[in-house]
Amino acid sequence: MGAFGRTEHNALARPCRPAYLFGMSLPLLAIDTAAPRLQLALLVGERAETIVEDMPQGQAERIFPAIDELLQRGGVGYEDLKRIAVTTGPGSFTGLRIGLSAARGLGLALKVPVIGVPSLLALSLPVTCTEAAVLLDARRDEAYFQAFSGPAIPVTEPLLLPMAEARARIPAGAQVLTTPFVDIAAMARLAATLDPAAYPPEASYIRDADAKPQEKFRVARVSA
Repeated sequence: MGAFGRTEHNALARPCRPAYLFGMSLPLLAIDTAAPRLQLALLVGERAETIVEDMPQGQAERIFPAIDELLQRGGVGYEDLKRIAVTTGPGSFTGLRIGLSAARGLGLALKVPVIGVPSLLALSLPVTCTEAAVLLDARRDEAYFQAFSGPAIPVTEPLLLPMAEARARIPAGAQVLTTPFVDIAAMARLAATLDPAAYPPEASYIRDADAKPQEKFRVARVSA
């Protein structure tokens, strides 16, 4: 798989066994601001404390007070965190920038790894061991699309497609996921298992009009 999905090709042959069920026992902070919602999770062992607040605006002002509240609730200090995880998109340009800036800043200050979790990969986590497709409305009659054989087990690259083309690519009988909101606790458990070198905290913005990302972090656009 390309850089956006950060999944090796041999992962397609893995049995359907969600990696996040076998997470490391470490304090991990997960952040998602890719959609109009502030989502945070603090993972300590098998326990995940979360904060989820619908928030179309104001994430930048709220994120650090919310992190403070979450750490206090979990009895964890900033100095106890061993890694940070953050969604990398696709999603809102402003929202992604807020989450990524917070995660990178914390990683730099605390000298801990920061894991960038592709949003479509994170959105696949609630599925069972069955075929599934993430299909998100990208506006302009387009969709972000990726197919999976199980949670976090992709079988296609993430793509930006015309909506009709995306719908036509959904496998027969597949579970279709259309929500832009990740399960932040499941994402935290997944991030505890990922290699920081393979999942850098780099945004995937998609459209030229929204941002100018490096080519290696683009989602492929497929014409009709």
